[in-house]
Amino acid sequence: MNSLFLIGAALIGIALGYVARQLLASGKAGTAERRAEQLIVAAKQKQKEIILAAKDRAITITEETKKQENEIRRQLLESQKRLEKRELDFDERVKAVDKRREDLEAKQEELKRLKEELLQNRERQLEQLQKISKLSREEAKQVLLDNVERAVKDDLLGLTRKLVAQARETADREARSIVTEAIERTSAEVSTETTTTTVSLPNEEMKGRIIGKEGRNIKAFENLLGVEIIVDESPDTVVISGYNSVRRHVAKATLESLIKDGRIHPAKVEEAYEKAKKEVGQMIKEAGEEAVYELGITNFPPKLVQLVGRLSFRSSYGQNVLKHSIEMAKVGALIAEAVGADVSVVKQGALLHDIGKALDQDMEGTHVEIGKQIAQKFNLSDTIINAIEAHHGDAEHLSLEAAIVDACDNISGARPGARRDSYEQYVKRLEELENLANSFEGVEKSYAIQAGREIRIFVTPSKTDDWGAMNLARQVAGRIEQELKYPGEIKVQVIRDMRVVEYAR
Repeated sequence: MNSLFLIGAALIGIALGYVARQLLASGKAGTAERRAEQLIVAAKQKQKEIILAAKDRAITITEETKKQENEIRRQLLESQKRLEKRELDFDERVKAVDKRREDLEAKQEELKRLKEELLQNRERQLEQLQKISKLSREEAKQVLLDNVERAVKDDLLGLTRKLVAQARETADREARSIVTEAIERTSAEVSTETTTTTVSLPNEEMKGRIIGKEGRNIKAFENLLGVEIIVDESPDTVVISGYNSVRRHVAKATLESLIKDGRIHPAKVEEAYEKAKKEVGQMIKEAGEEAVYELGITNFPPKLVQLVGRLSFRSSYGQNVLKHSIEMAKVGALIAEAVGADVSVVKQGALLHDIGKALDQDMEGTHVEIGKQIAQKFNLSDTIINAIEAHHGDAEHLSLEAAIVDACDNISGARPGARRDSYEQYVKRLEELENLANSFEGVEKSYAIQAGREIRIFVTPSKTDDWGAMNLARQVAGRIEQELKYPGEIKVQVIRDMRVVEYAR
């Protein structure tokens, strides 16, 4: 009985749970349907809003497009009008050009007709002249040309003499004034440098110590410093021989330091060499700084000032290069001030004109080429570079400042006592000068005088007239400038001596 009750109760519970579940499911379904309907309504509303916004945007774009289209059409119409106007102008110009061409052709025809008439008249006149003078056309032409040539040559000779005399008088007076003033206000000592340097010894015993056991000291010295030591020339002295003047000076300082110390061996040589090299480097730096300070130059970099100082150890024809450059800069500054040139550029160009000589013993090439490379490396101005490369005539003067530097180089080198030359080179220069003058036609004899500063040329009077003598002087001067190397200037004097001898009996 109890079991039946339990089963019945279970069945009733199951039935009630099923009914409750169905009721709960139907409630949730109703809620979902309502939410779906709400979402659909909201979506339709959003769709309407989007469609309306798109229509407004489309209307706006359409209106803007129409405005742009109207503007483009307006611009096209204006361009078309301008093109039509230009076409009309071009047509008018073409018509004007055609008219001018027709006028020119008509004038050419007229000129051609007039030219033919002139030629015919000229022929008739020439025929009449031939009948009157009883000379052919060629004979009359030759007579006329000879007369005109003589008259023109005489007039030209007189005019040339007058102009040359006036130019020389004015130029010599002004040039002498400027150069004399510059030289009077400047001066420079001339020092002579050779390829050898002498060092005094306290006694003869010191020579043996310099040589060392089996020559090890002198070998170490020569190999380290790049010079040669001559110990058997004269008593109590040794001679340092070397082409590089800076090395020779370092070697002298090193040897003097070793002699003073008394201890001479390879290790001590190296120690003294390093010390002397620093001392000489300091001397070079001070010499360069003193030079630029003396000239008032403040824009040179330290390395360039160091190269300027190296010039104090170089000489040319017995003339110290640094002192020569400073002298040039001072003279050039005065000349530049007198003629209105750039004084600063002239000073820098004069001081650096031989800067290549600071390195020409260590580099290949002429000092002009090396100097140009140095100037380009330090980004100097084109005017200064031209002054460096043109001071020996290797390039054309591109500025007044470059010409002044070249002139100052000649002035400084030509100053009496500034330079010295060997006897052989002196004789060779005189022979070259006379041989060049004798190579010209009509020259009877020539003499180089004034230590090669003047060449006197005697010509044959029957072969050379006055005009030819003047032309010969210019030709000889030109050949000398092109073919010979010389300091300063050379005066060319052509002498035409006409002597007529008669005897009265």
